[in-house]
Amino acid sequence: MITLYHCLSARSFRPLWALEEMGLPYELKVLPFPPRAFAKEYFDVNVLGTVPFLIDGDTRMSESAAICEYLAVRHGPSPLAVRPDEADYGLWLNWLHQSDATLTFPQALVLRYGRFEPAERRQPQVVEDYAKWFHGRLRMLDAHLLTHEWLAAGRFTMADVAVGYALMLSESTGLAKDLQPQTAAYWARLKGRDGFRRALAAQDKAAAEQGVKAAI
Repeated sequence: MITLYHCLSARSFRPLWALEEMGLPYELKVLPFPPRAFAKEYFDVNVLGTVPFLIDGDTRMSESAAICEYLAVRHGPSPLAVRPDEADYGLWLNWLHQSDATLTFPQALVLRYGRFEPAERRQPQVVEDYAKWFHGRLRMLDAHLLTHEWLAAGRFTMADVAVGYALMLSESTGLAKDLQPQTAAYWARLKGRDGFRRALAAQDKAAAEQGVKAAI
């Protein structure tokens, strides 16, 4: 049984959504956010105190986009993976890595310095600067979606899950209101997927059962 440690609507939503898209059995452990402050016993599981953290037999993983790739490849074959012999293999990998390193990172700073820090430590200039950074880094996605329905290989893949989470986060950061029309339409397609809806329902159910409230 795969075990996923998760905070509501945090980066760990990527592997949760991936698990639901693949129909894999899993156990979901929901933690208060941030767990390093409110669930210190979690350091015994993950020394970083971050989510996600996935356990699959002897495998331990903490990077959300890497977990998506791992699930599609290790638990495949799956159309959610793009094979090395497919023309879009490099494109697929690039979107997977860009999803977190480029599209999620600036939003983390927007959240931290606009919402999570105490009032006296908040930094409006940091929020403004990194909001602009996020929209600047969306240019590649905006251009791609003018001529493509999905990100790679002409089908929905784990790259869409990974990038989709960055767009999900943009609703929490308030940046989604400025998405380009084609990118907003893409995000609407992603939200309409049964796998996405099942992942939302799964996190809400597990949180209610485990007594965890939303923080994002």
